[in-house]
Amino acid sequence: MSQPWPRTLWIVRHGQSAGNVARDAAEASGLAMIDIAERDIDVPLSPLGREQSVALGHWFGELPPDRRPEVVLTSPYVRARETTRLLMESAGLDPRKVRVRIDERLREKEFGILDRLTVLGIREKYPELSAQRRHVGKFYFRPPGGESWCDVILRLRSVLEMMTREHCGQRVLVVAHQVIVNCMRYLIECLEEHEVLDLDRQADVPNCGVTSYEHDPSTDSLVLDLANFVAPLREAGAPVTVEPDALAAPKP
Repeated sequence: MSQPWPRTLWIVRHGQSAGNVARDAAEASGLAMIDIAERDIDVPLSPLGREQSVALGHWFGELPPDRRPEVVLTSPYVRARETTRLLMESAGLDPRKVRVRIDERLREKEFGILDRLTVLGIREKYPELSAQRRHVGKFYFRPPGGESWCDVILRLRSVLEMMTREHCGQRVLVVAHQVIVNCMRYLIECLEEHEVLDLDRQADVPNCGVTSYEHDPSTDSLVLDLANFVAPLREAGAPVTVEPDALAAPKP
């Protein structure tokens, strides 16, 4: 039975956020807590994140009209919605012609009681959870009140099903978060736990980095075209940043 995939699928991580900057400052100072007042959902882009979003939008705008996004799916988090708005404005994508959908299933992984803690903070406040996370691994570890990667993957399965049902043959842009990018790759490329974690260990997903797929009619599958593509940022002179997501503890 054929699989009605989108014609093109881009998956983009949001631009650098104020949370990324606050996390870096907390880590550099050896603090246990990331100093940021907003809820994770409300954390905005940093000035650099806005610059990155505009630069990436120019790249999309330079594509031929028949190669540009027709549908945009975005996380409801402010940093993702701001990235989407700035990208579309600088690309010249008319929201009256390009369908924009805010989808809560694309939200950031939920960290539960570990929210806003650095690695040091987790070790100090919840040493047993820190040890359990090291033993179980991030793919299966679920902090109290939070999610594992498996939980994220479960909600993303329905996103992919929706794409095949409603956006078959269309060009779809997804704007979300680092864990979403990696978990989408896990699903689309039929990876195993060790393979997706290898990707995660190799490097953080760059802010406004592009991972894309093209539909191959001969195999009726999505084929990886670009992975963490940041050339549009470099060409525009916008610095490339690869910080872990805003309130997520970095890799131990």
